[in-house]
Amino acid sequence: MTTIGVVGLGTMGLGIAQVYAAAGFQVIATDAHEPARANAAARMAEALEARVTAGKLAPEARAATLANLMIVETLAGFAPCDLVIEAIVEKLAAKQGLFATLEGIVRPDCVLATNTSSIPVRDIAAGLRHPERVLALHFFNPPTVMKLVELAPHDGTLRKSINIAREISEKSGKTVVECPDRPGFVVNRCARPFYGEALALLAEGRSASDIDAAMLAAGYRLGPLSLIDLVGADINLAATQGMRTAMGNHPRYHVFPALEAQVAKGHLGRKSGQGFLHPARPGPAPADAEAIALRIEATLINEAHWLLCEGGTTAEGIDTAMKLGLNFPRGPFEALARHGRPAVLATLAALQAAAPTDLKPRYTPAPGLTDV
Repeated sequence: MTTIGVVGLGTMGLGIAQVYAAAGFQVIATDAHEPARANAAARMAEALEARVTAGKLAPEARAATLANLMIVETLAGFAPCDLVIEAIVEKLAAKQGLFATLEGIVRPDCVLATNTSSIPVRDIAAGLRHPERVLALHFFNPPTVMKLVELAPHDGTLRKSINIAREISEKSGKTVVECPDRPGFVVNRCARPFYGEALALLAEGRSASDIDAAMLAAGYRLGPLSLIDLVGADINLAATQGMRTAMGNHPRYHVFPALEAQVAKGHLGRKSGQGFLHPARPGPAPADAEAIALRIEATLINEAHWLLCEGGTTAEGIDTAMKLGLNFPRGPFEALARHGRPAVLATLAALQAAAPTDLKPRYTPAPGLTDV
């Protein structure tokens, strides 16, 4: 039987453990904190019982899932694992230290996967005896619900390790999209223009209601400003700042003052009771809704092309990731087909001409977008 190890039993780690246990894999899990180990099984049982009560899960399946979970006190219990996933604190030294310890316990062919969303995989693998088996399996929250998993190998990861991680995760019902070991992988990187261009429109005097209503009219479940309100302006700001730093302060990842101001005021969205729109909802779509949607989608399309030309992923993979990771109605390449290349390039050219000097590079078309 394939055995999966999970290190870290917070919300994400326990959710990942449940995903694999529900799929019939033996799961060995631990946490550095004793209380998290002590109540992990009870927390999983409670989550599963809620599904049983809702009629979404048979009692027998609940029992089988719980039977597949084994909590251990130390990493020594991970010796039988074929794949170990860490979901611990987002600190490079902690992840490197964990994997270095695991290397003395697990077999040489055991795949070591990080759930990081911000640390380069190559940095985590650096210094290990077997860096060729290290990769990222980035789950989305909550992992028991979200279908997408981003699989990011570094340059030295063996194809065998990639295939093992993909096969196990797909057998657990996940859609796996391979992506390069680049900042933000696919979703967190390609999502930046969705928020950023909305903030640019806001800075130009458009209302939050008009911006979000335009995107709702274009088929999106949530407008960009409402999505910031849902996740939290502080979380969005931190992600944008992280991308800006990781990408050499390129204007495509510009941090707009309106976002910084929201955080400074404590208007974080739903969790604070006040956001860009929350508690209000978008009003009717403005007369130029299609132009607003084209503008935002043009920048999404451009960012996707910049990522594509860096290698390590595909247009289909990017579209799939954006639809599953953010519930978008279409991916950037599907949006390109909808609008047509001339309309997208004309939109970017007009935005670049109107932008302040420091933001003009924000709208420079990616090489793949200009190739006919």
